[in-house]
Amino acid sequence: MGNTLTFTVDQQIATLTLDDAATRNALGLQMRDELGAAIRSIKQDKSIRAVVLTGAGGHFCSGGDLRNIASAGLDNQGWHERLHSLHHWLQDLITLDRPVIAAVDGAAFGAGFGLALAADYVIGTPRTRMCVSFLRVGLVPDCGVFYTLPRIVGPQRAKELMLSAREVGAEEALRLGLLAEVQPPEQLQARAQAIAASFVNAAPMAVALIKRAVAAGGDLSTQLELEASAQSLAMGTQTHRDAVQDFLARRPAAFQWPA
Repeated sequence: MGNTLTFTVDQQIATLTLDDAATRNALGLQMRDELGAAIRSIKQDKSIRAVVLTGAGGHFCSGGDLRNIASAGLDNQGWHERLHSLHHWLQDLITLDRPVIAAVDGAAFGAGFGLALAADYVIGTPRTRMCVSFLRVGLVPDCGVFYTLPRIVGPQRAKELMLSAREVGAEEALRLGLLAEVQPPEQLQARAQAIAASFVNAAPMAVALIKRAVAAGGDLSTQLELEASAQSLAMGTQTHRDAVQDFLARRPAAFQWPA
């Protein structure tokens, strides 16, 4: 059995490409294991400054592998344990202290939809189709969707998308905030790499603190205290001091969007 994931690192950017043409990159057990191993490796390798997550063959991810699900023969406890094994690396991906860019062409259905929303910045093409498709097969959303989707579109719209299990095209996905931008298919990968490259020169602590603060949520007092703590840490970094000197000397900023 061949690999279902391509994992490369170049110029401090890790690229994870889902690649299982027979299933349109369905999130089967092997792909889950390979994603888990890759994400653990990225988490440990601090030289990696950004991650691009994408799919091969004109699709991002068609969802869970229904053939495997149908033949698994697990009881409730077995399914609970299997989902927990997914959650270990999914949580590592969502909370990764570096930016994750998802480049979504074609289908992002079910678990593939959840995987896309685990990224910090999601870009698509006019061919992008997104769907919280779980209710079509009598299931509830997984792959983190209960956490990520309401934070992006609000609880009322999230319930509508979950309960209708309807398909969302690129234009609506952009309007709802599921996509940050839409690019021609032939430019999608280059744009994703350019965005990732911009973060190679971003302040690593500031990036990590931004992600942590947004994920924390909480009331105004909690957020203001978190803001004070995070900013005091960022103020003490050499990256901040160098950026101030560049500004005062009228030199170009190290961080450019995109590179």
